[in-house]
Amino acid sequence: MNDRTDPQHSRAPSMSPTTPPETYTLAGSIKVVERFFDLPLDYSDPLGRKLRIFARNLIPTHKAKTAQEEDNLPYLLYLQGGPGFECDLEGSLHISSVIHEHGYQTLWLDPRGTGLSTPFSAELVEGQSDAEIFNYLKHFRADNIVRDCEAIREILIGKKVDPEARKWTILGQSFGGFCALTYLSFFEQGLKEVFLTAGLTPFVDAPDTVFDCLMKKVIERNKLYYEKYPKDVYRVRQILKHLDDNHVRLPNGGLLSPERWLQLGIDFGMHGGIDRVHQLVLRAANDLELFNKLSYRLLHKIETKQECDSNPFYAILHEVIYCQGKAANWACSRILNDYPDFMWGHMKHEPDQTPIYFTGEMVFPEMLDEFQNLKSLKNVANMIAAYDEWPPLYDLEQLALNRVKITSATYFDDMYVDFQRAQETAARIGNLEQYISNQHLHSAIRKDPATILTVLFKISRREKD
Repeated sequence: MNDRTDPQHSRAPSMSPTTPPETYTLAGSIKVVERFFDLPLDYSDPLGRKLRIFARNLIPTHKAKTAQEEDNLPYLLYLQGGPGFECDLEGSLHISSVIHEHGYQTLWLDPRGTGLSTPFSAELVEGQSDAEIFNYLKHFRADNIVRDCEAIREILIGKKVDPEARKWTILGQSFGGFCALTYLSFFEQGLKEVFLTAGLTPFVDAPDTVFDCLMKKVIERNKLYYEKYPKDVYRVRQILKHLDDNHVRLPNGGLLSPERWLQLGIDFGMHGGIDRVHQLVLRAANDLELFNKLSYRLLHKIETKQECDSNPFYAILHEVIYCQGKAANWACSRILNDYPDFMWGHMKHEPDQTPIYFTGEMVFPEMLDEFQNLKSLKNVANMIAAYDEWPPLYDLEQLALNRVKITSATYFDDMYVDFQRAQETAARIGNLEQYISNQHLHSAIRKDPATILTVLFKISRREKD
């Protein structure tokens, strides 16, 4: 990208002078402060190009009735799952209502490139060369997300008199937990306490072993799906045959291939995900039986459910969140070759009573041709997949010596963050305790925040019998 396209090019890190905080109050006595910060794209060049970073501050007014009480209310920063997703206000309120009762105000970050934080998508970089876009996107991993966090912390509370008051607490969900461990690796001095939910990342240099573990868990979820909905074996195969025989386009022009249909299995690891996929299968099968085509309503549901058009980082940066000095090289696509039960090209020759498996949290190079808003980013995505000079994301020596209190909710049946690999990670981090549950899935913080957070705050007290 050219600096000439960035009107904020000359600004140093600071609160944006053009966007002062906007404040309003929501039902439930929640004061909202919309905060924008102008921060470096590249922290090795702090006076260079800037990004506008957004964070939504939620303050429980019943806990802070005066300006002084508000100033004294400690921050808890929420780091969103992803990569490539912003924090929505409605979801934030559901979780924050629990956190606020434990004496915090909360800050909800849109990670750089998402939401209101200088969002990235294909139409916003028209006219830029592939090389320019590639060099730009190299700055959007966890290492720079946490640099943004540190800069924001310094702006908001870094000048307080009490050194302990200059620290804040963070809560990382999923990829946000990965970011929290990066934060602990390089900026632990800014942290008072860390909470993780489904966020114990495997310490690897490349994603291959991560996705090999994922395949086994996705197989388990597929078996559960077909056990619960046995008639969907035939339904799914009929849907895939229709997609294979017809060039089915989604409302925005994207291609709904058999492989893209199977990507709906990403929902299998969420609470209610198996049931949601069944409802789509049932509707599609009904459409085909009645009309021999898929309805607009069904196609619209598919398009909105698969978010890579609107949130492209998930497709093009997903595998490199694991890379340190190695290339991703489309690991999912390579590993899938060892699992023919997921491959329509193989399974379509099997009898109709043979189930074909949905894929899970996986990205494939074919998506760059099938998702309408990824097409122009195809060369860039392949450059990212081939790049092997990614800097370190973790300092394992620092994490082993860690003294910041960490409390993690870890789920035995997590489809996205393998439980055994999570335990290997936990064993390498100092001062970490866990709440381990086989009754929750990856999305438990959204499904049941009261239970998850109440247990985490209780464990955080470190009261031993």
